[in-house]
Amino acid sequence: MERQIEDCQALAGSLGWPVAEVYVDNDVSAYSGRRRPEYERLCGDIKAGMVDALVVWHPDRLHRSPRELEDFIDLCDAASLVDIRTVRAGDVDLTTPQGRMVARLGGVIARGESDKAADRLRRKHAELASKGKVSGGGTRPYGYTPDRPHVVPGEAKVIREAAKRALAGESARSICVDLNDRGVTTSVGGEWTPTTLARMLASARISGRREHHGEITGDAEWPAIITPAESDRLRARRRPRAAGPARRAPRRYLLTGGLLRCGRCGSEMVSRPRADGVRRYVCASGPGFSGCGRMAINAEPVESFLTQAVLYRLDTPELARALTEARQANQEHDRLAIAVAEDTAMLEQLARDYADRAISHTEWAAARQPIQARIDAAKRRLSRVSRTNRIDDYAGNSKALADAWTDLPLSRQQAIVATVLDHLVVNPAVQGRNRFDPSRLHPTWRL
Repeated sequence: MERQIEDCQALAGSLGWPVAEVYVDNDVSAYSGRRRPEYERLCGDIKAGMVDALVVWHPDRLHRSPRELEDFIDLCDAASLVDIRTVRAGDVDLTTPQGRMVARLGGVIARGESDKAADRLRRKHAELASKGKVSGGGTRPYGYTPDRPHVVPGEAKVIREAAKRALAGESARSICVDLNDRGVTTSVGGEWTPTTLARMLASARISGRREHHGEITGDAEWPAIITPAESDRLRARRRPRAAGPARRAPRRYLLTGGLLRCGRCGSEMVSRPRADGVRRYVCASGPGFSGCGRMAINAEPVESFLTQAVLYRLDTPELARALTEARQANQEHDRLAIAVAEDTAMLEQLARDYADRAISHTEWAAARQPIQARIDAAKRRLSRVSRTNRIDDYAGNSKALADAWTDLPLSRQQAIVATVLDHLVVNPAVQGRNRFDPSRLHPTWRL
């Protein structure tokens, strides 16, 4: 860029033109379609009559879009800008039909060359992807050295931990808060956000596989940090999340999300503190709620009771048998998760084919319908297939969970409870009994 500026200044000097202003849009191609602030400033100065001659290094530094060229011709006509010289291509005369024709032909040729260069680049990236090779530079991916082939051990440990916690049901926001509190930074030294973490965990790269336009093309030349099966489950779980800084979730209630139900009307009980701040669960009535409004229970004793019940159940023979059966179901879960990921990639490829006009809308719609039907069916089945990885670490060892319980994030605690418990019914209190009464609680266990 500096060399091009020097060439332009030298040409202006040879013509005896004083240089009044230099306009440089560094690293922004005239073909990119992105905003070029300096080009816009140049057009504004021409319109204001502040420019009476222009020197550019080559015409394609000024325009590569025929549409933009036509606007520039109109602007020069209105401002009576006549002299345009280039270092590499001589004069540009926009005042005559012949000169405009030459400029337009040059723009078409430049656009064609850019199209061919972009196509060559796309083919190169597709070829590299098919061979599992590294493509391009960019920011160093977390977990790997800048040249990609080698794993950074400390970062790989963080990835495995985050993957395990995510598969155990912990939210991305909760994991991010913990990582940031521990001073664990991203590859560029920044704080973790749910979007950044979810994108990393959903990347096929960390499972040693190459991905191109959202589709896995095969094994990569770099080593895996997590297994392909874990990666497929993480990819299948991913959902769009709002961007923003990671913050501590304001929830302070363990039994939300339908775990607590009213014994009078069967409605879900929701968290609602009293005026003095005491945490409670209530059966809410009124706008937006379908409950009877006649049931309430203090949160602390019921949460403590249920935590102890979950810990007790982890050591029972019944749970051990149920876990054995559920682990068999895990194999189906993994198969379904992989199928969902593959069909989702197929839908994305179908959308790209339609966008590239390789297929018609009718063909797109006809092909999309059976794929979407398979995805919907697999997701319905996934919602019913048991997952045991949330409690596998603690099954048969309730003491370990009891020791770790208070240090677990709320979302992890909820995930463990929801794995063991389907719901807990809260029945009416006995009149005149003002203390906590466990007999009011009737759990329905999953395992």
